[in-house]
Amino acid sequence: MSPILINTDMKKSLDIVFLIAGSEPLGSAGMQADIKAITACGGYAACALTCIVDEDTSHVKSITPLPTDLIISQAESFLGDVGARCIKTGVMPRPEIIKAVAKLLKKYPNVPLIVDPVVVNSNGEVLVSTESIDAYKNDLFPLATLITPNRREAEVLLGHSLVNVSQEIREFGKWGCSAVIKSIRIGNQQSDYLYNHKTGEVKVFTKPWIDTHNVNGTGDSFSSAIATYLAKGYSLNDALAKGEEFISRAISLGAEYVFGKGFGPVHPCFMEDKSIHERIYN
Repeated sequence: MSPILINTDMKKSLDIVFLIAGSEPLGSAGMQADIKAITACGGYAACALTCIVDEDTSHVKSITPLPTDLIISQAESFLGDVGARCIKTGVMPRPEIIKAVAKLLKKYPNVPLIVDPVVVNSNGEVLVSTESIDAYKNDLFPLATLITPNRREAEVLLGHSLVNVSQEIREFGKWGCSAVIKSIRIGNQQSDYLYNHKTGEVKVFTKPWIDTHNVNGTGDSFSSAIATYLAKGYSLNDALAKGEEFISRAISLGAEYVFGKGFGPVHPCFMEDKSIHERIYN
């Protein structure tokens, strides 16, 4: 059989999202959730690992950081050779890791950067040191296109409780970046607030609150979806809107499954489930 010849002038470029994130065994958060969401949204995911997390669906047992030099070498190996259309950071458990990653990413000022500042767990407990929080603020946030804290993380980063989110989210502008504060629940509704630093506008995305324990990795999946649409060339506002649509469906469909004794995953690959797909779209 003769080989298939490809016209190299007609080859396409991948919508690459490069991750700097941790790994966990459940497949529902961290790098695993990122890769699933990016793939489901039509992008190509690659990753430099920062740490190994040992957890079950009920609690985190341990977080083991990788050597900083290895993390940076992984990122340089990919970005220096292949490149990316968007970069997204996840768990970075030590301040020296955050600082080293920021130093590296200064070499790529034209690549959109999403920073998911994983500093608080689901119980509201601060997971990282004061030095790590300072490193986020001083070194990484000024490089970011968008940061994606949930309400508790936003309060830790801003240093006060949120009372008027539509106004207080503008405080993130002091770092020169846009921000989305996730998961503001009021009654049976849940809202995400976007502050677009370039335009100065605040947009609110409101959806029904879904009563489910299958929400582990929701923030990872959401921010990775946004990163994918930025990689595809969408504007920030449009990428947020597409990310909201994706995560709402993923949470809704994930709620139908049983997974462990605690917090299970969303369903990022809902498009592959034809029966569910037909139920939603028909």
